[in-house]
Amino acid sequence: MSTVVLLVFTGLGLGALYFLVASGLSLIFGLMDVLNFAHGALLSVGAYGTWWAASGHLPGAGSGGAGFALAVVFGTAVGTVAAVLLELAVIRPLYTRPREQILATVGVGLAVPALLSAIWGADARPFPGPKALAGTFGLLGAEVPLNRLVLIGAAVLVLAALRLFLGRTRHGLVVRSGVEDRAMVTALGIDVRKAFTLVFALGGAAAALGGALGGLYFGSVDPGQGTSLLIFAFVVVVTGGMGSLTGAALASVAVGLVQQFANYYTTAGLGDLAVVVLLAALLLVRPRGLTRRLA
Repeated sequence: MSTVVLLVFTGLGLGALYFLVASGLSLIFGLMDVLNFAHGALLSVGAYGTWWAASGHLPGAGSGGAGFALAVVFGTAVGTVAAVLLELAVIRPLYTRPREQILATVGVGLAVPALLSAIWGADARPFPGPKALAGTFGLLGAEVPLNRLVLIGAAVLVLAALRLFLGRTRHGLVVRSGVEDRAMVTALGIDVRKAFTLVFALGGAAAALGGALGGLYFGSVDPGQGTSLLIFAFVVVVTGGMGSLTGAALASVAVGLVQQFANYYTTAGLGDLAVVVLLAALLLVRPRGLTRRLA
Protein backbone atom coordinates (compact mmCIF):
# COMPACT_ATOMS: atom_id res chain seq x y z
CA MET A 1 0.00 0.00 0.00
CA SER A 2 2.80 2.41 0.87
CA THR A 3 4.40 1.83 -2.53
CA VAL A 4 1.15 2.63 -4.33
CA VAL A 5 0.71 5.84 -2.32
CA LEU A 6 4.25 6.94 -3.10
CA LEU A 7 3.84 6.16 -6.80
CA VAL A 8 0.54 8.06 -6.91
CA PHE A 9 2.02 11.22 -5.39
CA THR A 10 5.15 10.95 -7.53
CA GLY A 11 2.99 10.55 -10.63
CA LEU A 12 0.77 13.46 -9.61
CA GLY A 13 3.84 15.62 -9.03
CA LEU A 14 5.23 14.72 -12.43
CA GLY A 15 1.81 15.28 -13.99
CA ALA A 16 1.64 18.71 -12.35
CA LEU A 17 4.99 19.57 -13.90
CA TYR A 18 3.76 18.40 -17.30
CA PHE A 19 0.65 20.55 -16.91
CA LEU A 20 2.63 23.69 -16.12
CA VAL A 21 4.43 23.25 -19.43
CA ALA A 22 1.42 21.99 -21.40
CA SER A 23 -0.98 24.70 -20.18
CA GLY A 24 1.03 27.38 -21.97
CA LEU A 25 1.24 25.27 -25.13
CA SER A 26 -2.49 24.60 -25.03
CA LEU A 27 -3.34 28.23 -24.35
CA ILE A 28 -1.15 29.58 -27.15
CA PHE A 29 -2.29 27.02 -29.70
CA GLY A 30 -5.95 27.14 -28.73
CA LEU A 31 -6.20 30.91 -28.87
CA MET A 32 -3.59 31.85 -31.45
CA ASP A 33 -3.08 28.71 -33.54
CA VAL A 34 0.66 28.86 -32.88
CA LEU A 35 2.71 25.69 -32.36
CA ASN A 36 5.54 27.04 -30.22
CA PHE A 37 8.44 24.58 -30.33
CA ALA A 38 10.53 27.04 -28.29
CA HIS A 39 8.25 26.57 -25.28
CA GLY A 40 10.67 24.14 -23.64
CA ALA A 41 13.37 26.79 -23.87
CA LEU A 42 11.21 29.08 -21.71
CA LEU A 43 11.13 26.35 -19.07
CA SER A 44 14.91 26.10 -19.17
CA VAL A 45 15.22 29.88 -18.84
CA GLY A 46 12.95 29.83 -15.78
CA ALA A 47 14.86 26.91 -14.26
CA TYR A 48 18.26 28.54 -14.70
CA GLY A 49 16.95 31.93 -13.56
CA THR A 50 15.70 30.36 -10.33
CA TRP A 51 18.88 28.33 -9.87
CA TRP A 52 21.02 31.44 -10.41
CA ALA A 53 19.00 33.52 -7.94
CA ALA A 54 18.74 30.76 -5.32
CA SER A 55 22.51 30.22 -5.50
CA GLY A 56 23.00 33.63 -3.89
CA HIS A 57 23.60 35.83 -6.94
CA LEU A 58 20.42 37.86 -6.43
CA PRO A 59 20.31 40.04 -3.29
CA GLY A 60 17.64 38.78 -0.91
CA ALA A 61 17.20 35.47 -2.71
CA GLY A 62 18.50 32.17 -1.44
CA SER A 63 17.78 28.53 -0.83
CA GLY A 64 15.59 28.93 2.22
CA GLY A 65 12.17 30.32 3.09
CA ALA A 66 11.29 33.71 1.64
CA GLY A 67 14.62 33.79 -0.22
CA PHE A 68 13.65 30.76 -2.28
CA ALA A 69 10.20 32.22 -2.98
CA LEU A 70 11.93 35.34 -4.30
CA ALA A 71 14.18 33.15 -6.48
CA VAL A 72 11.10 31.42 -7.94
CA VAL A 73 9.49 34.80 -8.65
CA PHE A 74 12.69 35.97 -10.33
CA GLY A 75 12.98 32.84 -12.48
CA THR A 76 9.32 33.06 -13.50
CA ALA A 77 9.71 36.75 -14.35
CA VAL A 78 12.78 36.07 -16.50
CA GLY A 79 10.88 33.36 -18.39
CA THR A 80 7.91 35.68 -18.87
CA VAL A 81 10.12 38.41 -20.32
CA ALA A 82 11.74 35.85 -22.62
CA ALA A 83 8.27 34.78 -23.82
CA VAL A 84 7.29 38.37 -24.59
CA LEU A 85 10.52 38.95 -26.52
CA LEU A 86 9.94 35.71 -28.42
CA GLU A 87 6.45 36.80 -29.44
CA LEU A 88 7.51 40.31 -30.45
CA ALA A 89 10.70 39.41 -32.31
CA VAL A 90 9.97 35.98 -33.80
CA ILE A 91 6.28 35.05 -33.71
CA ARG A 92 4.51 38.34 -34.51
CA PRO A 93 6.18 38.89 -37.92
CA LEU A 94 5.26 35.31 -38.89
CA TYR A 95 1.59 35.04 -37.85
CA THR A 96 0.52 34.61 -41.47
CA ARG A 97 3.41 32.29 -42.34
CA PRO A 98 2.98 29.11 -40.25
CA ARG A 99 5.78 27.11 -41.90
CA GLU A 100 8.40 29.76 -41.23
CA GLN A 101 6.90 30.17 -37.76
CA ILE A 102 7.52 26.52 -36.91
CA LEU A 103 11.07 26.61 -38.27
CA ALA A 104 11.83 29.77 -36.32
CA THR A 105 10.57 28.38 -33.00
CA VAL A 106 12.44 25.11 -33.56
CA GLY A 107 15.60 27.15 -34.12
CA VAL A 108 15.07 29.12 -30.91
CA GLY A 109 14.33 25.88 -29.06
CA LEU A 110 17.72 24.53 -30.13
CA ALA A 111 19.65 27.77 -29.67
CA VAL A 112 18.64 28.50 -26.07
CA PRO A 113 19.90 25.18 -24.59
CA ALA A 114 23.12 25.64 -26.55
CA LEU A 115 23.49 29.15 -25.10
CA LEU A 116 22.87 27.86 -21.56
CA SER A 117 25.47 25.14 -22.12
CA ALA A 118 27.98 27.71 -23.35
CA ILE A 119 27.47 29.90 -20.26
CA TRP A 120 27.11 27.34 -17.46
CA GLY A 121 28.27 24.10 -19.06
CA ALA A 122 26.40 21.03 -20.26
CA ASP A 123 26.53 19.18 -16.93
CA ALA A 124 23.57 19.19 -14.57
CA ARG A 125 23.77 21.68 -11.68
CA PRO A 126 22.51 20.75 -8.19
CA PHE A 127 19.35 22.72 -7.42
CA PRO A 128 19.55 24.67 -4.13
CA GLY A 129 16.04 24.02 -2.85
CA PRO A 130 14.90 24.98 0.66
CA LYS A 131 15.49 22.48 3.44
CA ALA A 132 11.84 22.76 4.49
CA LEU A 133 10.80 21.19 1.18
CA ALA A 134 13.50 18.52 1.24
CA GLY A 135 11.63 16.52 3.88
CA THR A 136 8.74 14.07 3.70
CA PHE A 137 5.40 13.49 5.38
CA GLY A 138 3.85 10.18 6.35
CA LEU A 139 0.70 8.90 4.66
CA LEU A 140 -0.60 5.32 4.89
CA GLY A 141 2.88 4.05 5.65
CA ALA A 142 4.56 5.95 2.81
CA GLU A 143 7.05 8.81 3.16
CA VAL A 144 5.96 11.28 0.49
CA PRO A 145 8.32 14.14 -0.49
CA LEU A 146 6.89 17.55 0.36
CA ASN A 147 7.94 19.03 -2.97
CA ARG A 148 5.31 16.89 -4.70
CA LEU A 149 2.61 18.85 -2.87
CA VAL A 150 4.20 22.14 -3.97
CA LEU A 151 4.05 21.10 -7.63
CA ILE A 152 0.46 19.87 -7.34
CA GLY A 153 -0.61 23.07 -5.59
CA ALA A 154 1.09 25.24 -8.20
CA ALA A 155 -0.61 23.37 -11.05
CA VAL A 156 -4.04 23.75 -9.44
CA LEU A 157 -3.48 27.49 -8.93
CA VAL A 158 -2.31 27.96 -12.54
CA LEU A 159 -5.34 26.09 -13.89
CA ALA A 160 -7.73 28.18 -11.78
CA ALA A 161 -5.97 31.43 -12.73
CA LEU A 162 -6.03 30.70 -16.47
CA ARG A 163 -9.69 29.70 -16.42
CA LEU A 164 -10.50 32.87 -14.50
CA PHE A 165 -8.49 34.97 -16.97
CA LEU A 166 -10.25 33.52 -20.01
CA GLY A 167 -13.78 33.57 -18.66
CA ARG A 168 -14.00 36.48 -16.25
CA THR A 169 -11.58 39.22 -17.31
CA ARG A 170 -11.84 41.83 -20.02
CA HIS A 171 -8.49 40.85 -21.53
CA GLY A 172 -9.56 37.22 -21.70
CA LEU A 173 -12.77 38.14 -23.51
CA VAL A 174 -10.81 40.36 -25.91
CA VAL A 175 -8.47 37.49 -26.72
CA ARG A 176 -11.31 35.03 -27.32
CA SER A 177 -13.15 37.57 -29.48
CA GLY A 178 -9.99 38.38 -31.42
CA VAL A 179 -9.54 34.72 -32.27
CA GLU A 180 -13.11 34.47 -33.58
CA ASP A 181 -13.08 37.71 -35.61
CA ARG A 182 -9.87 39.70 -35.43
CA ALA A 183 -10.98 42.28 -38.01
CA MET A 184 -14.14 43.13 -36.10
CA VAL A 185 -12.36 43.51 -32.77
CA THR A 186 -9.71 45.70 -34.38
CA ALA A 187 -12.44 47.85 -35.95
CA LEU A 188 -13.78 48.50 -32.44
CA GLY A 189 -10.48 50.16 -31.57
CA ILE A 190 -9.04 47.26 -29.58
CA ASP A 191 -5.39 46.33 -30.16
CA VAL A 192 -5.57 42.55 -30.49
CA ARG A 193 -1.79 42.34 -30.83
CA LYS A 194 -1.33 43.45 -27.21
CA ALA A 195 -3.82 40.82 -26.07
CA PHE A 196 -1.94 38.12 -27.99
CA THR A 197 1.33 39.25 -26.41
CA LEU A 198 -0.35 38.90 -23.02
CA VAL A 199 -1.32 35.32 -23.88
CA PHE A 200 2.29 34.54 -24.74
CA ALA A 201 3.41 36.12 -21.47
CA LEU A 202 0.98 33.95 -19.49
CA GLY A 203 2.08 30.80 -21.32
CA GLY A 204 5.73 31.66 -20.79
CA ALA A 205 5.12 32.38 -17.10
CA ALA A 206 3.51 28.96 -16.62
CA ALA A 207 6.42 27.22 -18.37
CA ALA A 208 9.00 29.22 -16.42
CA LEU A 209 7.22 28.38 -13.16
CA GLY A 210 7.39 24.74 -14.20
CA GLY A 211 11.14 25.11 -14.68
CA ALA A 212 11.53 26.91 -11.35
CA LEU A 213 9.70 24.15 -9.46
CA GLY A 214 10.98 21.34 -11.65
CA GLY A 215 14.35 21.75 -9.96
CA LEU A 216 12.68 20.63 -6.73
CA TYR A 217 11.37 17.49 -8.41
CA PHE A 218 14.57 16.46 -10.18
CA GLY A 219 17.04 17.95 -7.71
CA SER A 220 19.07 19.55 -10.50
CA VAL A 221 18.85 21.68 -13.64
CA ASP A 222 20.46 21.09 -17.02
CA PRO A 223 20.20 22.78 -20.45
CA GLY A 224 18.22 19.97 -22.05
CA GLN A 225 15.61 19.69 -19.32
CA GLY A 226 13.08 21.86 -21.12
CA THR A 227 13.45 19.98 -24.38
CA SER A 228 12.82 16.58 -22.79
CA LEU A 229 9.77 17.83 -20.87
CA LEU A 230 8.42 19.53 -24.00
CA ILE A 231 8.00 16.14 -25.68
CA PHE A 232 5.66 14.91 -22.94
CA ALA A 233 3.93 18.29 -22.84
CA PHE A 234 2.98 17.84 -26.49
CA VAL A 235 1.69 14.36 -25.68
CA VAL A 236 -0.44 15.91 -22.93
CA VAL A 237 -1.80 18.63 -25.24
CA VAL A 238 -2.74 16.14 -27.97
CA THR A 239 -4.22 13.68 -25.47
CA GLY A 240 -6.26 16.33 -23.70
CA GLY A 241 -7.47 17.94 -26.91
CA MET A 242 -5.74 20.79 -28.72
CA GLY A 243 -6.61 24.04 -26.99
CA SER A 244 -8.33 22.60 -23.91
CA LEU A 245 -6.93 23.52 -20.48
CA THR A 246 -9.24 21.08 -18.69
CA GLY A 247 -8.25 18.31 -21.08
CA ALA A 248 -4.57 19.14 -20.56
CA ALA A 249 -5.04 18.87 -16.78
CA LEU A 250 -6.74 15.48 -17.05
CA ALA A 251 -4.17 14.21 -19.54
CA SER A 252 -1.30 15.41 -17.34
CA VAL A 253 -2.58 13.32 -14.44
CA ALA A 254 -3.04 10.27 -16.68
CA VAL A 255 0.40 10.56 -18.30
CA GLY A 256 2.20 11.11 -14.99
CA LEU A 257 0.53 8.16 -13.29
CA VAL A 258 0.93 5.78 -16.24
CA GLN A 259 4.59 6.70 -16.59
CA GLN A 260 5.41 6.17 -12.92
CA PHE A 261 3.50 2.90 -12.48
CA ALA A 262 4.83 1.46 -15.74
CA ASN A 263 8.42 2.35 -14.83
CA TYR A 264 8.08 0.74 -11.40
CA TYR A 265 6.20 -2.45 -12.25
CA THR A 266 8.00 -3.10 -15.56
CA THR A 267 11.47 -2.42 -16.86
CA ALA A 268 12.72 1.10 -16.24
CA GLY A 269 12.14 3.23 -19.31
CA LEU A 270 9.02 1.43 -20.48
CA GLY A 271 6.93 4.19 -18.89
CA ASP A 272 7.70 6.41 -21.88
CA LEU A 273 6.53 3.67 -24.25
CA ALA A 274 3.38 3.18 -22.17
CA VAL A 275 2.57 6.88 -22.54
CA VAL A 276 2.90 6.66 -26.34
CA VAL A 277 0.67 3.55 -26.38
CA LEU A 278 -1.89 5.39 -24.24
CA LEU A 279 -1.88 8.30 -26.69
CA ALA A 280 -2.27 6.03 -29.71
CA ALA A 281 -5.14 4.09 -28.10
CA LEU A 282 -6.96 7.29 -27.14
CA LEU A 283 -6.62 8.82 -30.60
CA LEU A 284 -8.06 5.66 -32.16
CA VAL A 285 -11.14 6.04 -29.97
CA ARG A 286 -11.30 9.85 -29.75
CA PRO A 287 -9.23 11.44 -32.56
CA ARG A 288 -9.80 14.92 -31.13
CA GLY A 289 -8.56 14.00 -27.66
CA LEU A 290 -10.45 14.13 -24.39
CA THR A 291 -12.12 17.45 -25.19
CA ARG A 292 -11.96 20.24 -27.72
CA ARG A 293 -13.45 23.16 -25.79
CA LEU A 294 -11.05 25.78 -24.46
CA ALA A 295 -11.97 25.77 -20.78
